[in-house]
Amino acid sequence: MTPPSAYRGFVCLCGISFILGWRYLAATFALALQNDAYTHLLLILPISIALVFAASGSRMAQPKPNFLLGSALLIFSLLAGVMGWTRVGNITDDLRLSLGMLAVVTWWIGAFVSCFGRFDARRYIFPLCFLLWLVPLPEFILNFIVSFLQQGSAAAAHLLFAVAGVPVSQTGATLSVPGLKIEVATKCSSIRSSLTLLVTSMVMAQLLLRTVWGKAVVILAAIPLSIIKNGIRVFTLSTLAVYVDPPFLNGRLHHQGGIVFFLLALEVQ
Repeated sequence: MTPPSAYRGFVCLCGISFILGWRYLAATFALALQNDAYTHLLLILPISIALVFAASGSRMAQPKPNFLLGSALLIFSLLAGVMGWTRVGNITDDLRLSLGMLAVVTWWIGAFVSCFGRFDARRYIFPLCFLLWLVPLPEFILNFIVSFLQQGSAAAAHLLFAVAGVPVSQTGATLSVPGLKIEVATKCSSIRSSLTLLVTSMVMAQLLLRTVWGKAVVILAAIPLSIIKNGIRVFTLSTLAVYVDPPFLNGRLHHQGGIVFFLLALEVQ
């Protein structure tokens, strides 16, 4: 039975993180509510907590706190927090937030290791590391991913048009078919559903698969699936607009139909 002192120590250390890092936590969740590219952040904490409880079936008789490793993580957390707080090198606000949340999450992991030990940390390694998804991606990384998804989606749609026998040309993220010119804009990159699919794939792989290779295949498959499903979406909307009714490009299927293609990709996954 885990002694109450371990839980008390963990709660106290987590309380310190909320006191020192509440601005980062508030800013992160506000970002998730305001920006579609960060919606997946809202899923991370509840999923991690649920996974910890799901893995708690067999408890070790006595935790072995690892103060050395735990302290190293706590010190790293403080350094990351100080870098974000003091704007070392005049860093941008988005990178400052990323450093701040990295500090908070690392502090939680360090607190866990300090109070419950390395053995329990290994047992809960996935939900603990999964918390790193709470760190918002800096804008330069996010922009690279969005551009990659735009180009990939346009290429996938181009291939579908070619297979369907529709004359098509591509310039960057813009496609031209008879009667229509389509640009896979930033908002159409499917960044929200792609990151959500990747997060969901990680959880499914952890819960349903046993081998590392099997998990890796499922997780990596989420990347091409994200591109393919968005390419199908672009192809479908464009075909409906050209051959059925032009308003399909601005209709509900365009603005609210992403969930349909997300579920298709998840089913394939």
